[in-house]
Amino acid sequence: MASSHSSSPVPQSNSSDAFFKKEMDATKRFRPVQSLPDVCPKEPTGNPNNLHDSPSLVVDQQRWTIYHSKVNLPAALNDPRLAKRESDFFTKTWGVDFVDTEVTPSFYLPQITKEHFASYQQEITPREKVHERCKNICTPKDSFDRTLLHTHDKSRTDLEQVPKIFMKPDFALEDSLTFNAVLPWSHFSTAGGKGNRDAASSKLLQEKLSHYLDIVEVNIAHQISLRSEAFFHAMTSQHELQDYLRKTSQAVKLLREKISKIDKVMCEGSLRVLRLSLTRNNCIKAYNKLKLMATVHQTQPTVQLLLSTSEFVGALDLIATTQEVLQQELQGIHSFRHLGSQLCELEKLIDKMMIAEFSTYARNDLNRPLEDDCQILEEERLVSLVFGLLKQRKLNFYEIYGDEMINTAKNIIKQCVVNTVSQIEEIDTEVVVKLADQMRMMNFPQWFDLLKNIFSKFTIFLKRIKATLNTIRSVVFLVLDKNQKNRDLEDTLQKNSAKESTVDPEVAYLTHEGMFISDAFGDSELPAGAGDTASQRNGSPNSEPCSSDSVSEPECTTDSSSSKEHTSSSVTPGGVEMMISDDMKLTDLELIRLANNIQELLYNASDICHDRSVKFLMARAKDGFLEKLNSNEFVTLSRLMEGFILDTEQICGRKSMSLRGALQSQANRFVNRFHEERKTKLSLLLDNERWKQAEVPAEFQDLVDSVSNGRISLPEKKPTATEERKPAEFLIVEGQKYATVGTVLLLIRIILEYCQCVDNIPSITTDLLTRLSDLLKYFNSRSCQLVLGAGALQVVGLKTITTKNLALSSRCLQLIVHYIPIIRAHFEARLQPKQYSMLRHFDHITKDYHDHIAEISAKLVAIMDSLFDKLLSKYEVKAPVPSACFRNICKQMAKMHEAIYDLLPEEQTQMLFLRINASYKLHLKRQLAHLNVVNDGGPLNGLVTSDVAFYTGNLQALKGLNNLDLNMAEIWEQKR
Repeated sequence: MASSHSSSPVPQSNSSDAFFKKEMDATKRFRPVQSLPDVCPKEPTGNPNNLHDSPSLVVDQQRWTIYHSKVNLPAALNDPRLAKRESDFFTKTWGVDFVDTEVTPSFYLPQITKEHFASYQQEITPREKVHERCKNICTPKDSFDRTLLHTHDKSRTDLEQVPKIFMKPDFALEDSLTFNAVLPWSHFSTAGGKGNRDAASSKLLQEKLSHYLDIVEVNIAHQISLRSEAFFHAMTSQHELQDYLRKTSQAVKLLREKISKIDKVMCEGSLRVLRLSLTRNNCIKAYNKLKLMATVHQTQPTVQLLLSTSEFVGALDLIATTQEVLQQELQGIHSFRHLGSQLCELEKLIDKMMIAEFSTYARNDLNRPLEDDCQILEEERLVSLVFGLLKQRKLNFYEIYGDEMINTAKNIIKQCVVNTVSQIEEIDTEVVVKLADQMRMMNFPQWFDLLKNIFSKFTIFLKRIKATLNTIRSVVFLVLDKNQKNRDLEDTLQKNSAKESTVDPEVAYLTHEGMFISDAFGDSELPAGAGDTASQRNGSPNSEPCSSDSVSEPECTTDSSSSKEHTSSSVTPGGVEMMISDDMKLTDLELIRLANNIQELLYNASDICHDRSVKFLMARAKDGFLEKLNSNEFVTLSRLMEGFILDTEQICGRKSMSLRGALQSQANRFVNRFHEERKTKLSLLLDNERWKQAEVPAEFQDLVDSVSNGRISLPEKKPTATEERKPAEFLIVEGQKYATVGTVLLLIRIILEYCQCVDNIPSITTDLLTRLSDLLKYFNSRSCQLVLGAGALQVVGLKTITTKNLALSSRCLQLIVHYIPIIRAHFEARLQPKQYSMLRHFDHITKDYHDHIAEISAKLVAIMDSLFDKLLSKYEVKAPVPSACFRNICKQMAKMHEAIYDLLPEEQTQMLFLRINASYKLHLKRQLAHLNVVNDGGPLNGLVTSDVAFYTGNLQALKGLNNLDLNMAEIWEQKR
């Protein structure tokens, strides 16, 4: 590699005189290299022309072969054609024509010279001298170590001559492959013509193996020589070791003789007593075991007896106890090998019996006569069944009760319909077969009584279900409480056991057959003081061993077996006392989920009753029966349904929306019909209204008075009292007189009907508010069409719309506007806060009514304005005074006053005539300007002044207008 900088790579030239060219296929020129054997390769046999190409370490030791050849790769890559070796380094890649060029030095790198290293050399030179001086002072390593290292290297080199096959840990000549590798059969062949060669080869092999043996022996001798001192020391210590062993053997023999004497004198008698005591205890245990087997043998007859009295919990406890005894104390007894499987089958049978029994109980409980009492049917039986089902983890038993609830609810309605139909003579059950058709033949009172009966039955039904489910939930909570107490008790016991875990060390030795010494004694043989505290036992080490808990009582029976079941007494809310065992393998999560499911079952019961009631209502509503009810009937029905809904919510604790939704749906239909009937009635009244003042019956005055007193409802009818009272001319509302038409009186009654309907059916408040708004808008628009629009001329046949009609219409509108705030407050008190935005309808209606009243006033002014324009346009200032024009004007003003004075309040009359007077002054001023009459005190001015004084006197002479400020001086004011 040192010559790589001066050597030349092989040029990649296509010319034929290239020094070296790499062949495309190397396999055509060289044969693959074969691996050499470690010891004795095969020698060629047969024809000398067919000799193996690989060299032989035995025959060809001094013969040169191709494997001795060596190649200098840098020399092979040098190009002898180039004279300058240093300049062709890059021609290996870039070709012969590559020319070196001088590299321009960088402007950014400084020129480094020897002066840059001067300071470093000055600093390092003293250190180098010190280092050299220390090397001369230090002594060389021990020559013995060098000799050992040299010897070790030499021996290692010698061992490397030995083939590796001899060094393998699994070397064995029994192996055919190993044997053939060490002694190849080719060296011992006796074929003709090869005897001399084979003999020489065998001799050479023997010498080679001898050489390997010598090398190994020399190395072994060398290793022994290195460890000769330790070897001779071990041989010397052998005699001392033999002396120690002889003395130890004698001491052991003596000790055994002493132990044998002690065993005969002190231990044999005591151990015999212990063996006899253990034998006695074993006999007692065998006797108790036989008694236990006799008791277990009676398990099946006892279970049959308990099942005959429906004692499922006791039977299950007995089976569980027997199973535990079989698995723990009687395990492996051949005579009871089939009893476990029989008890399992019996337990499965009990599961089916309990489910069937619970189904029967649910059917009997729900189908008993629905009377007022809601007592639980056979509470002890129910509690026992629930405990048994919980013990067997049958947690879906409540579904059986749910299915029975559905069937019972159907039967309740069916039975009520049958009983009611059988009491009605008008219904022929032979002609009308279906119950639904029979029910549709009932009138409203009959059907209402039937629905009331169904609701009362459902109420009792739900109360009964609630009582039963509460008992079941109480059982579940008792088990849950027991689990909690058991956990607390276990925690307490664990803490106490950790504090009192002390063991007497003197009784902790095993003596005979792996038993404790204390197992040899029963409790009956304990001395009087043996049961005292541990300190007393420790204080008397020579006292008799006391009994431990590892041996069962001699008097043990099945009740005191290894079963860990314990029971505790609990009392249900109904006063039934139950014994709860600790083997309820239910987690708190399962019990809580079960309690929630039972509570949900009560909610489902409410939903079932509501759903069946809805189907009953829908069956009756198919022919539009409910939509044809009048308001009183529907209100009565609504109150009944609302009462039932509230009762079920109080019983079950949750709202059911199905019946409420059906009631809302029917209420919406009722509202639509209610509104359409009244809108149609109002439309007919308006179409027949002649817009004349109507007398006010006394009942309407009472109705208005009750509203004024804060009672917005229709008063009860009193025929005798209304016949004696005469109708009034005006309607008195809070001291004001209102002249009205008959339509408005009926409209007030209709409005109060809407308000009373909201009180009776609060769920339809928003719908009725919208409908009432529509009704008020309809009255406003229709009255405007008939009066202001003169529609009454064609509808009713009036000859003309008089000022009296207009004033009466205005006063009627004012009466409705007076009641709008009262109606608004009534609805606002029954709306939710989020629904207050709907009250804006009343604001819009009030605005529309005020606009309508203003239009009527404008119409009255317009009538007089057209009259003034017509009369004053022909006015001439001349005698006689007053002129005919002013007499006509005063006459029309008197008629106007006569028409409206009794209808409108005095304030409105004065305001109206002020507007009329302003119109009169405007027209008079324009005519005087046309006639060039000015306020100059001349004759024309005097005539006009006299006419105006006549007009003023007549106008102020009218009733209620005497204090009216007419300001007639404005007619002379000139425009600036």
